[in-house]
Amino acid sequence: MTDPDTPELPDTPAVVARLVANHREFLAFLQARVDSRALAEDILQDAFVRGLGKLETLHDQRSAVAWFFRILRNAVIDHQRRQTVALRRLDALAAELDAQPPAAELRDAVCQCVGHLAATMRPEYAEALRRVEIDGIAVKDYAREAGITGNNAAVRVFRAREALRKQLVRSCGTCAEHGCLDCTCAGGCS
Repeated sequence: MTDPDTPELPDTPAVVARLVANHREFLAFLQARVDSRALAEDILQDAFVRGLGKLETLHDQRSAVAWFFRILRNAVIDHQRRQTVALRRLDALAAELDAQPPAAELRDAVCQCVGHLAATMRPEYAEALRRVEIDGIAVKDYAREAGITGNNAAVRVFRAREALRKQLVRSCGTCAEHGCLDCTCAGGCS
């Protein structure tokens, strides 16, 4: 005989079935709080995985839905915190890129094949490098020209630099390790 004041311990299959039955409500809850349905679905899937791993903390299977809504609220808060941190880091990167213009003598001494390799990159990467690195405009000004956010521009410049660095290593080999100064690579830069 069970005591009516004692909470019913969770029956895992029953709790899972109850949570799955409320999938639409959970998704609607998340979608109202985040940018997109896809993001809401990702957060929901992650919360299901985390929640199923913590079913032993559930003391009453009748409160499973309310318990899971608390997990979802916490997941949204965690997502927003991560997004805020990422935006701060991108802002710092944009400020750093704006604060470090290349020295004129270094820019003039760099291997001529850099221009040739940049032309083989994705057009938006090549344009970002040309405007920021060669023309010397600030990342925020490039962002305005390109019609994108400052954070997006900073990421684009960063990725363009990384792509160019990888192409330089493939093309120039050891010359690229030394900054392509006095280059003797097969690209005919010397």
